Amino acid sequence: MGVVVGEEEKVSAVRIFVCTSDVGFTQIIGRALGDEFELRIERRSNLSGLREQKGWWDVVLLDLRKLGADVVQDRTAMLEEIRRLDCVAPIIALLDDEDHGSIRQVFEKGAYDTVSCPPNIADLRLVLRRAHRFQQIERELQQLRSKEAPSPPNGDFVVFTDAMQQVMAFTRKIAPCDVSVLVTGETGTGKELLAREIHRLSSRAGGPFVAFSCANLPETLIEDELFGHEKGAFTGAAGLRRGRLEMSDQGTLFLDEIGDLDLGLQAKLLRVLQERTFERLGSNTPIKVNFRLICATHRNLDEMVAQREFRADLYYRLNVVQVLLPALRDRSEGIAILAYHFMERFSKLFNKGARRFSTLSIRALEEYKWPGNVRELENVVQRAVALAEGATIEAWHLPEALYRGTEQTQSAEVHSYEDEIREFKRRLIVRTLQECGGNKAESAKALGIARGYLHRLINQLEIEHADADPMAASAEGEMLAARVM
Repeated sequence: MGVVVGEEEKVSAVRIFVCTSDVGFTQIIGRALGDEFELRIERRSNLSGLREQKGWWDVVLLDLRKLGADVVQDRTAMLEEIRRLDCVAPIIALLDDEDHGSIRQVFEKGAYDTVSCPPNIADLRLVLRRAHRFQQIERELQQLRSKEAPSPPNGDFVVFTDAMQQVMAFTRKIAPCDVSVLVTGETGTGKELLAREIHRLSSRAGGPFVAFSCANLPETLIEDELFGHEKGAFTGAAGLRRGRLEMSDQGTLFLDEIGDLDLGLQAKLLRVLQERTFERLGSNTPIKVNFRLICATHRNLDEMVAQREFRADLYYRLNVVQVLLPALRDRSEGIAILAYHFMERFSKLFNKGARRFSTLSIRALEEYKWPGNVRELENVVQRAVALAEGATIEAWHLPEALYRGTEQTQSAEVHSYEDEIREFKRRLIVRTLQECGGNKAESAKALGIARGYLHRLINQLEIEHADADPMAASAEGEMLAARVM
């Protein structure tokens, strides 16, 4: 039977399965974590409880410290045994403070993160919440993979974040209505994907979806692309050519970067929208067309209208319904989900074995500002999958601009984190010695560690006899409580 900390069921609590030989100390940590976390503790010599309850836990906390005679002979074997369980859950390894040599080893065997003991409670809460969010993403991806229904043609339009769910809810309302739509947002946010989704959900889904970008093209070329031409209309026109307007009949026409359209062509497009007819270049015969127009731009058309760079009458025709796609940095909670989505697609495409991102690589992706938005993220993940040799994408598989800043930040944090742990450990031992009247045997028992290990800690932390004076217990206890909580 394992020991249960927090018997009352809490829907929102992060459920942690702890494998440890130091039950007493882990219970103390559980109480310090608070009501947002629920712990179930099993001695690490027997992982049967882990197998029996594998559907319950969100995170596994694996104690790999060396406690007296109880030394973990093969750390990687324990990690691999847990990884072999067919259940998605990140593993956090609890290591000795001075055991820096094992960090890379446990990461290579699939650990999500490591924590030095005794941990800073605030940092531990952060790590556990990060691991829980990672676990939720993995489960959502598994649910998507298990769906029998075929994916829509634009399977890259992933809508896990609140902001994108609101966009999709609005899209489902307007898609069946045959009105013009203006999609705005920064470059790379997925405006064409949204346009395809509107077409897919509309009554025109059986018709063609014709896309054309107006960006950085000469006026004559855009006019020919949109209207087409007759044979002999100009030098080099060897035959009849149907334009995008004609090709989109009974379907949807998507014009990207409409803000780059020349004023002369704006007038011609406005006439087409009013009359629903046009003529090919070199012809006077009107051609009737019936299409739905969706336009997109990263520019501010209101300002362009005010500066007379865009026709106001055309703007009113296009802007019947406007959909704003948020930048990727404004929906950062979905970066990991998108990254895994792209990783899975490119792993299949390149026949690679990439299955997960390391903790540092996910942190680098989430902290980057993504000026190129989703398109840039897609290219970064494609590069990482191509470079990865194993199942894990590491930080060094990402472009240097992403992971260098994260490594420097982490190095700065490690220094202060080590100081915090040392101070926490010192106060914990001093308080326990004071409560036990300076008796080291009783103190070691209360802490759940071997007496010899306590002696080593006292020497390492330079705890003097005067520090263990019971008269100072009250003040030290208050300072420790403030630090833990």
